Parts: sequence; structure tokens; C-alpha cells
Amino acid sequence: MSVAAKICGLSSEEAVAAAIAGGAAYVGFVFYPPSPRSVSPRRAGELCRAVPAGVQRVGLFVDADDAVIEAALDAAPLDIMQFHGAETPERAAEAKLRFGRKVMKAISVAGPEDVAVASRYESAADMLLFDAKPPRRADALPGGNGLVFDWQLIAGRIWRLPWMLSGGLTAELLPEAVRISGAQAVDVSSGVETSPGRKDVAKIRAFLAAAAAIR
Repeated sequence: MSVAAKICGLSSEEAVAAAIAGGAAYVGFVFYPPSPRSVSPRRAGELCRAVPAGVQRVGLFVDADDAVIEAALDAAPLDIMQFHGAETPERAAEAKLRFGRKVMKAISVAGPEDVAVASRYESAADMLLFDAKPPRRADALPGGNGLVFDWQLIAGRIWRLPWMLSGGLTAELLPEAVRISGAQAVDVSSGVETSPGRKDVAKIRAFLAAAAAIR
């Protein structure tokens, strides 16, 4: 069985088309203005028109208030809300109930104590995403930093929710990352770019081909 892949931070028709053609199971749109990958709700709605049924449309939010989420959902037919900030389990459960969408909660990992946090969200979210903890810089983004964490930290672990591996993945790293972590779903953003926010169609194709080749 091949690994399900999510291409995140999409902002162009060409990149969305490459993701769809390559067999992406998820496509992600960032609603976080400090990110070079951020898109407006209207732009996300335009890009979603090319996404066929069966491909999950994910909106990435960082400690967003209800108005920000509502604006995105009004303009774009999102299936999943990805919370990539310091959202509490209570906030995840509240947003899930209020907006009627599934919630994917990102867990920032640097050490074992970070992995342990995931259990707090098992009753509040629908999916988990394990990403590398951002560097301690004022301008650091919550994700998309191209950093890898120690995959051994989650190897052999079992959660009640489906989960996804993220953090510095590339087509070249993917087979080893999946082998060590045991991930059945993966997420990529910076690993398919030529520069922050500029997706590379060839890299998207290569990443998805690598995911499809894993058995």
C-alpha cells in the first residue's frame, strides 16, 4: 500500500494541478499572513475549483480566531482545519463543533516530551500531524522551516487517531522517513519548493512518485 501524501502551501494553479495529477490525497492552503505561502480566502476558493472529489482540502490556521476561520470557510470548500499553533484540545474540540469540519492538530516535536503532548488531543481532534519544532527565532514560522526531527521518537507508537509525518521531507528522504517512523501519511511543503512559497512542479511530481512507490 502506497503512502498517502499531502502537498501543503499551494498557491498556484500549476502546483495544484501537479499535486492532483501526481495522486496527492490532500492539498493544503495556508491562512497565516506571516507565511510566504499564505493565500487569501478568495484565492484558496479559486484554487479549490480544480480539486476533484476524493482529494481532501486542508486549511492551515495558526491560533486563528473564529472570524478568520469563518472567512476562509465561506470562500473555500475546505474539508479539514489544520491547527498549527498553540491551540488547546478545548479549542480544537470547540472549533470542530462550531464549524462542522474535521480538525488536524500539528504537534511540534524536538524531544520525547513533545510527542507525549499528542495524547491530549486524541479526544478533541480527528488527525494528528507530527512536525519539527521551529527554531527559537523571532521570525520563525510554526511550520515549513525545512527542519527534520528524530523519527525514532514516534517509531512504534500507536495513537487512537490517524497521523501524518511532516518536517523537512523530500523525495530523497521519504523512503527512510517512512521506514523508521512507520508513517502511512506524509506532508510536504518546503521540500517541493525552489524558494519559500514557490512550489516546483517537478519536485511535487518526484515527491508523489516516491510516496506511491513505497510498499
